[in-house]
Amino acid sequence: MGNYASFNISPYSGDNPENVRKNKKIICKQFAIDSDRLIIPYQTHGTKIVRIEDSFFQLSSDEKTQALYGVDALFTHLTNVCIVITTADCVPIIFFDPKKQVIAVAHAGWRGTCSRIAEKTATCLIDTFDCNPADIRIVIGPSISASVYEVGEEVVDNFRDAGFDISRIVNVRNQSFYLDLWEANKQSLHSAGISNDHIEISGICTYTEHDRFFSARRLGIKSGRIATGIMLKDK
Repeated sequence: MGNYASFNISPYSGDNPENVRKNKKIICKQFAIDSDRLIIPYQTHGTKIVRIEDSFFQLSSDEKTQALYGVDALFTHLTNVCIVITTADCVPIIFFDPKKQVIAVAHAGWRGTCSRIAEKTATCLIDTFDCNPADIRIVIGPSISASVYEVGEEVVDNFRDAGFDISRIVNVRNQSFYLDLWEANKQSLHSAGISNDHIEISGICTYTEHDRFFSARRLGIKSGRIATGIMLKDK
């Protein structure tokens, strides 16, 4: 209802818990998985990355909540486990290595993007599973676009200090700065060895298409979140 319509599954956005539970139940039924196999972390715009292993499912409910607190990216090799991040203008990034059969998801707002969470998540797959960067496929999902994402000069300075090519990620119009998070995350992924032809950008702006997607800049923080997830199915 209202700012949470429709189908919000984020338990951290102020929605009615019963509505969230019902929505998660619908998704899990569709995916044919138990509810504890739909994993959604509590994101804090950091760069903490957690691997989901069998041992995670041996934890108590409180221990699972603690393990997922302050986490902005997940990765796993397990099947029938849907790893999810939630966004409402920030960038959702999906990773898949079809040869090693491993997956990851990352949440990249401007802070996470600037801190190179995309590169760090790809590196986790490479280091943990010996993935070849040439095999990793990336999808950058719906998020706010450079045409409308106005930021302050201090944000631009942060990206400059972090080594990004400012000429390619910042547009100046009417003395205002507009940041291209899609291009910035591409630059981050390039640093991990991911080539352009393995990075697909949805090109959908959540702010301008707020009738279809949740947008925190339109609706405020007390609103639903877009759920972006990936799951390996049993063969």
